[in-house]
Amino acid sequence: MRIAVPKEIKNHEYRVGMTPAGVGELVHAGHSVTVQTGAGIGAGFEDADYAAVGAQRASDADVLFRSAELIVKVKEPQPIEVRRLQPGQILFTYLHLAAASLQKAAGGSGTLLGGVPGVEPARVLVLGGGVSGSHAAAMAIGMGADVTIVDRSLPRLRELSAQFAGRVKTVYSTRDAVERLVAASDVVIGSVLIPGAAAPKLVTHAMLKTMRPGSVLVDIAIDQGGCFETSRPTTHAEPTFIVDGIVHYCVTNMPGAVPRTSTQALTHATLPYIRQLADLGLDSALSRDLHLAHGLNAHAGELTCEPVARALGLPYSAYHARPAVRAAC
Repeated sequence: MRIAVPKEIKNHEYRVGMTPAGVGELVHAGHSVTVQTGAGIGAGFEDADYAAVGAQRASDADVLFRSAELIVKVKEPQPIEVRRLQPGQILFTYLHLAAASLQKAAGGSGTLLGGVPGVEPARVLVLGGGVSGSHAAAMAIGMGADVTIVDRSLPRLRELSAQFAGRVKTVYSTRDAVERLVAASDVVIGSVLIPGAAAPKLVTHAMLKTMRPGSVLVDIAIDQGGCFETSRPTTHAEPTFIVDGIVHYCVTNMPGAVPRTSTQALTHATLPYIRQLADLGLDSALSRDLHLAHGLNAHAGELTCEPVARALGLPYSAYHARPAVRAAC
């Protein structure tokens, strides 16, 4: 299959869809991979690194897109990239389509997260105990903060309590609990994600008025519309804004701040799926792997992800594989 890895053009996005090692695996499997000139520079991967594993090079993005059967990206295609897509191509990237139905530093309180001897540490509230939430909690614990995790799954709360050996407080999520904990927190990290769907708005505008001025909201769920009512997407160039004295950090590509590490982690996670698509074609790959099939968002002009369709108020069409056809994604 002809595979293209374009340079990311979203504001301050330094990651790239694949590392040279990942590209090398695909080339070794007999596929043709073209990487846009300079695509990996921001993540510390030179053009020569890709050439050394057998990748071809293209400086013109229009030519790169036009010649590809499978396009591997990190972020959702920007408007100019949407115009480059053609029928029959497979786009492998993170789309965050459900958020598209929503309208889109300084100023802190001067509190040290870990405190100092004789001074209480900052209180950090993590909404959502999934992968992102647990990692956020681990970072806050490592800095010495007083951390509370809220989730709606009792089994998950038990897992987190055991994982952190009692160093976090765990609370079952109710509106009353969230209101009470938000008011007492110095930092609130929103990491509630529902696969494919818009994130639920757990922190309302009214709740901000109960927080201490200079407190911080970090919305990890911003790609899916955000889980704070006052959130709006920001960039690494202008990462924060203030509403009612509360600092909001809502960068839509937070891992882009550490592009080399995050690109390597991304390739490790996605390469098996990219390899399936390249080796088998769209229909056969989706037929064989239920998880990959659940990741299909759009096909032949129709939304094939029910939560996305529901969030956008658009028709949903279940995808049915046709083994003899490789259709547009």
